[in-house]
Amino acid sequence: MGFRIEVAGETNVGMKRTHNEDNFSIIEDSGLYVVADGMGGHASGEVASKMAVDALKEFFAATARDPERTWPYKMDCARGYEENRLITGIKLANLRIYETAQREASKRGMGTTIVVLFAVDEGIYVAHVGDSRSYRVRDGKIEQLTEDHSLLNDYIKMKRLTAEEIANFPHKNVIVRALGMKDTVKVDTRFEAPRAGDVYILCSDGLSGPVQDPEMLQIITSNESDLKAAAANLIKRANENGGPDNVTAILARWVSDGT
Repeated sequence: MGFRIEVAGETNVGMKRTHNEDNFSIIEDSGLYVVADGMGGHASGEVASKMAVDALKEFFAATARDPERTWPYKMDCARGYEENRLITGIKLANLRIYETAQREASKRGMGTTIVVLFAVDEGIYVAHVGDSRSYRVRDGKIEQLTEDHSLLNDYIKMKRLTAEEIANFPHKNVIVRALGMKDTVKVDTRFEAPRAGDVYILCSDGLSGPVQDPEMLQIITSNESDLKAAAANLIKRANENGGPDNVTAILARWVSDGT
């Protein structure tokens, strides 16, 4: 059975910030869907997130024309060509951001999270660095597919914090892994086999922070026939719940094409 992918994306500055450091891109020719949440302030977070999106776009365009193009990173033999391609593109984006930050004093310390969905013939690769997330909605349930690279998540894993301790954690926004922090980066990936009707969500923490998973599920299922409305309503809900950060979401639905 073949699939076609319906997709919608939206970003918003939120209620507390003066400018938007998030970036997203839907690159249907490459089967790439990208959300990046920049950090660094003074507009350099915006620069980092845009650099990440652009670097990935350029790398995928170049390797589509020339699959044998020399990569600066060794192929991981345990992974297939497309997964290696995705990881390499993100590592190149990381290096570009890091080198720019080292070279230009005004951009020192800039970085960005990234979450990417890459649709290939046999399924989907999800890759991420940082606390931007991917979820899957299937059969009326929502499941988080990524694990935050954050100090809070490290504490949760080590110490089994209570709900109250999580709510009052003082360093909620400290990221332990992001693009631009060092000259190398570890990229987490997973493979997914989509089914007809699945909706995949990519979002910055401006959505996953103020909007809890059950709320997200309810908004998506009640706007099932209109992904654009679902994306707009997710952002609206984040802003209604305080809108503490820039908020970005991409929704992609797998639809059977009947073949």
